Amino acid sequence: MRRTTSLAGQHARWLMGGFVLMQLALTVIFVFMLVLPLAQRAADDLAGLAVLSAQTWAELPPQTRPAFERELREQHRLEIRPSQPYDMQDELHPPFVWLYEAAINRRLATPTHLMRQQRGDEVWYWVNIPTGTHPLSVGWPESRNQTHPFAALSIGWLLSIGLSWWLARWLAYRVVKPLAQLNEAMSAVGEGQVPALLSEDGPQELGTVSRRFNAMARQVQELVRARTALVAGVSHDLRTPLTKMRLTLELMRAAPDPLHIERMDREVTRMNRLIGQVLDLARGLQKEPVQTVHVPTLLTVIADDWRDSSMAFSYASPEVEIPVARQAIERALGNLLENARRYAPDGPVELVFESDGQVGCFGVLDRGPGIPAKEIERMKQPFERMEPSRSPLTGGTGLGLAIVHALADANGWQVRMLPREGGGLGVWIDVPLVS
Repeated sequence: MRRTTSLAGQHARWLMGGFVLMQLALTVIFVFMLVLPLAQRAADDLAGLAVLSAQTWAELPPQTRPAFERELREQHRLEIRPSQPYDMQDELHPPFVWLYEAAINRRLATPTHLMRQQRGDEVWYWVNIPTGTHPLSVGWPESRNQTHPFAALSIGWLLSIGLSWWLARWLAYRVVKPLAQLNEAMSAVGEGQVPALLSEDGPQELGTVSRRFNAMARQVQELVRARTALVAGVSHDLRTPLTKMRLTLELMRAAPDPLHIERMDREVTRMNRLIGQVLDLARGLQKEPVQTVHVPTLLTVIADDWRDSSMAFSYASPEVEIPVARQAIERALGNLLENARRYAPDGPVELVFESDGQVGCFGVLDRGPGIPAKEIERMKQPFERMEPSRSPLTGGTGLGLAIVHALADANGWQVRMLPREGGGLGVWIDVPLVS
């Protein structure tokens, strides 16, 4: 099996290669545009000084020549002596010596080569320079130059390569770190765990990926919370009808009675309704197709379902047609009316519709106890009720508002729950009329 490299290692090698190529280019530019011109200028100056010194020495009176030689030795580290014959060979010299030899030859009529001489621990370079009387030999030690270009380049390259490698690894880690965190978080999701949210800072692309993952992570967290709430709520709310059914069975063993059967039928109906609501939430309510609906007719149909109830009920709407998911809005308004009947049985309850041409607002208005502003968000969750006893006599299952909000989320509506002046609650469903 082919071994794959990590993304950080791959980026580190790419960055390292880029740094090395950049350093190579900078080295070539530095050498040919700065070091070489300076070395040529220095070699040319030294060659001119050597030729001038030899010509000056030849023209000086003999008694002043020792002082001139001493000044050259102390001030310029040059020596003058009578010329000596040597075997002129084209030897391999350091770069500066080679440049010096070329500069000397530009000043002499006859090309020549330098003579390399070992004097103790130093290397000297000599050249015979013709004068008016007899040729002289001018020399200088290699240490006079005091430059080590190869050593400098070697040390510079070693330091730059080490720094480049460290910088490449650091940059690669910085680039890959968010992806590594994303990989760990996705692995946690794959293992069924709740992932931690990622930092949304950094480059635009990584920030976008992190924001989308965080949105998914929040949805997973919400699903886990909803699943826990559904399981806990169903198990709790099924205990009461099951207990009643068991008690009824015991009574039927002692004395069968049609009333007992009717009671069991009511409890089965209640359980079936509860399980149906829970399954709707668990599966997630889907977006329904939009159709053109005559609003007064829609409200009339909904109102007909509540005529036999004891609730004081009224409805009103202008003559208007709107695009809306009909079954979804009927179901949402039915849940809101059921809540109003349960918590405001004495009425009055109003079903109204208002529109500004951009948004259509369906409202269910009651005069019940209402919901405090700080409790509105909690009431959107499944199985949450203002009355904590969860008795069916004082409230429902706590799924009505949760289903309304699920329908709104699926169909692109907004739900507003507002307290009414004089008491009560107004729940509004805002339906966009233009796309």
